[in-house]
Amino acid sequence: MAAAPEPGEPGKGKPFKLLGILDVENIPCARDSILYGSLGSVVAGLGHFLLTSRIRRSCDIGVGGFIVVTLGCWFHCRYNYAKLRIQERLAREGIKNKILYESTHLDPARKQTNGGGSSN
Repeated sequence: MAAAPEPGEPGKGKPFKLLGILDVENIPCARDSILYGSLGSVVAGLGHFLLTSRIRRSCDIGVGGFIVVTLGCWFHCRYNYAKLRIQERLAREGIKNKILYESTHLDPARKQTNGGGSSN
């Protein structure tokens, strides 16, 4: 019998797509953005309903809250993801250069001495 895939590991089954286009399982930040957006929708709609008791306007506020919170979380997460990718790329290049130039005359960490003998 085959073991069930781990929760963090992509499964071999059909991926979950939101509205048929957004693959929530494999796109970074999509899952968190949708979850926070739905929570923002409930909070905004329910809060407006409790304050005003207007059902239709509360639904409109809930949809608006979903859009605003989802987009806000999406852009914040994607910005941090891009920053992390840039930092990883710089670290990878630095490690590659360290390995490449180690123990050579081009090594920036190596002290360059300009005939530093004693002058007696």
